[in-house]
Amino acid sequence: MLLADAVLMAAACFARRRPDRRYRATPLGAGAGADDDDDDEEAGRVAYPMVLVQIPMYNEREVYKLSIGAACGLSWPSDRLIVQVLDDSTDPTVKWYDRLRKTLVQQAYPAQADMDVHQSTKRKNKELMTRVPILECDSNHGLASIISSYLIAVGLVELECKSWGNKGKNVKYEVRNTRKGYKAGALKEGLLRDYVRQCNYVAIFDADFQPEPDFLLRTIPYLVRNPQIGLVQAHWEFVNTSECLMTRIQKMTLHYHFKVEQEGGSSTFAFFGFNGTAGVWRISALEEAGGWKDRTTVEDMDLAVRAGLKGWKFVYLADVKVKSELPSNLKTYRHQQHRWTCGAANLFRKVGAEILFTKEVPFWWKFYLLYSFFFVRKVVAHVVPFMLYCVVIPFSVLIPEVTVPVWGVVYVPTTITLLHAIRNTSSIHFIPFWILFENVMSFHRTKAMFIGLLELGGVNEWVVTEKLGNGSNTKPASQILERPPCRFWDRWTMSEILFSIFLFFCATYNLAYGGDYYFVYIYLQAIAFLVVGIGFCGTISSNS
Repeated sequence: MLLADAVLMAAACFARRRPDRRYRATPLGAGAGADDDDDDEEAGRVAYPMVLVQIPMYNEREVYKLSIGAACGLSWPSDRLIVQVLDDSTDPTVKWYDRLRKTLVQQAYPAQADMDVHQSTKRKNKELMTRVPILECDSNHGLASIISSYLIAVGLVELECKSWGNKGKNVKYEVRNTRKGYKAGALKEGLLRDYVRQCNYVAIFDADFQPEPDFLLRTIPYLVRNPQIGLVQAHWEFVNTSECLMTRIQKMTLHYHFKVEQEGGSSTFAFFGFNGTAGVWRISALEEAGGWKDRTTVEDMDLAVRAGLKGWKFVYLADVKVKSELPSNLKTYRHQQHRWTCGAANLFRKVGAEILFTKEVPFWWKFYLLYSFFFVRKVVAHVVPFMLYCVVIPFSVLIPEVTVPVWGVVYVPTTITLLHAIRNTSSIHFIPFWILFENVMSFHRTKAMFIGLLELGGVNEWVVTEKLGNGSNTKPASQILERPPCRFWDRWTMSEILFSIFLFFCATYNLAYGGDYYFVYIYLQAIAFLVVGIGFCGTISSNS
């Protein structure tokens, strides 16, 4: 199944027609849509539709400037663009100081008010205040110096929005009283604002995504010229690919996902899973599909499936690239993969029957969605590699009755690997490391898949992917609150360590009593499990 799906997707990619040859995508602006006023500048400006740019954030103090600055730098008439920053932050550096600032401004900084605010805040959050570094200063300027140090980090995101607003950009800063629904809840509530009614399209960027200035100029025409298109998805580029081996491996996996799965789905069935960022939605398509829902941790894929069932077409643009950051910390990457894998399996459980019985799409479209998109890629693709390479082959050296045919051990895996390598020629020398690491991650993904499919505990666990601002030219915000040091044993994962011991035992047994050379692979896979299990993979952050 995996081989057949990989071959079909690869064939679809190589036989594809460019999106600009399948759809109309002539540029907007003066002379592009006006009948009698080709030289009229005002007519040209009207040709640009109203666009909303949504940037959901949660404690993104290392990268918040990236997406806000990039969104405000988009080449689009300023009176036809609204940048909406949805800040759900709970980080004291990002939010707590904002309340202090507002109080101080209202009190016009009298000395007694400084003392009252300081003491009141200390009583409300004694633990927080004990971790705030107290600056040495004389009695006349002591509190003023402390307050000044607070104000350096006051309302970081809001201040950035106001800064761009002072430059003439239409930036809206929105906050909620609750994180209900997480990202989906923030995006849904943002669309309820009155000023959104004038917008026809919404572009979505996560906090670490940096679109090029011409992003809207290259994506919006597909939506304006083709009323059947509901979504335009851009390609992800990464600023920290060379940071460590783990980021290089992630780049290979995601590059295949975009270049084969997304491009193949776009060129064959005009459907693929929305990646949650670096895309532009037609708001009417989003609303017809039922809007954002928080029933799973893959709200983006959920929306795409519902919109697809309504007949909307999707377009993937490989030549439109948006820079972003890969998680370089192993713990962060595990959380991300758990959310993606568990959420997709859980969505399959929730919408499977709806897809099967819907009458709004043809049979082959439903077959592709149920079999290829969900069953093969979201279930089989995680279980088979783990069961074959980490369970069946090791057990076959212990139990002589268990035999694995050569085609299952060599031919099929080699073919699938070559299909990956074709789309990652610049990283072909990392293929052995990619295989071993992906087999380790299949262990976690298989567990997450069953949690989602059976709706076990942790099915709706949502941990935001930590961004470090690595590879960007921006300087991270100053650290006001200290973070506890990371101890090496906090990074250990006993399940992987125990599994590596099992593999070491199987490899040694095969070396001593076996008549084949399975022990070579099993030893390498055991080392991979051990390296990942003790956390000796990726970079180390204070949150590891």
